[in-house]
Amino acid sequence: MLIRSRREFLRDAIRSVSAVGALGALGKLGQMNAMAAGGSGYQALVCIFLSGGNDGHNSVIPIATEQQNFSLYQSVRGPMALPQSSLLPIDNGSDVYGLHPSLPEIQGLYKARVAAVLANVGMLVQPINSATYHTNNSAIVPNALFSHSDQAGQWQSSIPTGLANTGWGGRIADFLQSSNAGATFPAATSTNGSSLFLTGNQTFAANVPSGAPCVLNYGNAARLAGMQQLLTFDNGLQLVQAGNGTMGRGQSFANALSAALAGSTPLATQFPAGNPLALQLQTVAQIIKVRSTLGLSRQIFFCELDGFDTHSGQLSIQAGLLQQLSQAVLAFYQATQELGVDSSVTTFTTSEFGRSLTPNSTGTDHAWGNHHFVIGTAVKGGQFFGQFPSLALGNAYDATGTGILIPTTAVDQYGATLSQWFGVAAGSVATIFPNIGNFATSNLGILG
Repeated sequence: MLIRSRREFLRDAIRSVSAVGALGALGKLGQMNAMAAGGSGYQALVCIFLSGGNDGHNSVIPIATEQQNFSLYQSVRGPMALPQSSLLPIDNGSDVYGLHPSLPEIQGLYKARVAAVLANVGMLVQPINSATYHTNNSAIVPNALFSHSDQAGQWQSSIPTGLANTGWGGRIADFLQSSNAGATFPAATSTNGSSLFLTGNQTFAANVPSGAPCVLNYGNAARLAGMQQLLTFDNGLQLVQAGNGTMGRGQSFANALSAALAGSTPLATQFPAGNPLALQLQTVAQIIKVRSTLGLSRQIFFCELDGFDTHSGQLSIQAGLLQQLSQAVLAFYQATQELGVDSSVTTFTTSEFGRSLTPNSTGTDHAWGNHHFVIGTAVKGGQFFGQFPSLALGNAYDATGTGILIPTTAVDQYGATLSQWFGVAAGSVATIFPNIGNFATSNLGILG
């Protein structure tokens, strides 16, 4: 009973550390050589995960393009079709598209050429189309397609088959850790709980609550000393020894962040109230502001906006969520301008999958390919990247004939593009994205 109670105590203590902003993960036993590409200056990647599977077909809509027009979209989407008059027009060369009416801030960033659209991206083992999918799909498609948990894990790990212990954000942080030599705070930070995306072989990700980052606090020094004494009780238990290391690192990280923030003035940029994503991004901006105090020249952040699993009531639900996304992203971009790092911070959206073209009464079902946004001054904005799909049912990339569209750009390519801008040498990308060699390019050219 004594051993069991200690384990239970340690479990709860570790959860407490995560909850108040210390470590989001224990890390892995495996080791990885950290080989930086030698970049200079500050850079940050900010991942916004749209949990539940955002409907990209109602986020970015063809109005009049070389390949298709609004009437095709309208006929396929049925009751899910948005009125053309409500769409926010954007151009991609001579092609005209419309953004969801809840995205005026992202429309403004796109028109200012600091935001781009990456079309029809998703998890792939190798490039395929509908014919090859039906010929031998068990060998060439990701495991457990259309499963929330499996696809979320694959998007965050870039491992389409088998179980993953690390995420591609964490592996990037491992690879470039020499850039942060001497830092007093981790390179990887989540504002919404522990994430696979930030888990590396050597990277310990901090979990900082959004709003007002706080520190691990037992009330007084005597309580902290007692906690540490209990954790270091010599009974040979590896779990207790590991827990002591975790607790110590967590306390150190939390203290470093608390001290840095205490010496920093508030941001002038106003973030929208009552917006959970905006609160997370405000926290990210505050941490970026004290980057020099923390000794960081490379940072990776993970934020999450939940609620996109819209099997019913999609029109109203998605409208509210996309409004939160758009307003939060604009405020964050303005904060990076205030801090003078708008060309050094790239924000990008992800989601476990897209949704079906054909509706399910008042909603849509799980699908595959999806459209995403990349935002920042370094982005070659005002244009589309990747191949925008045909919306005609039964086309060469429709896996089922019901509008489950096979991606034409891989998550590996998306991540590899971001990682190279971040400082990973082109020749080293395969270390982080093992399947990148299956695709024609490892750099989509989104970032300058």
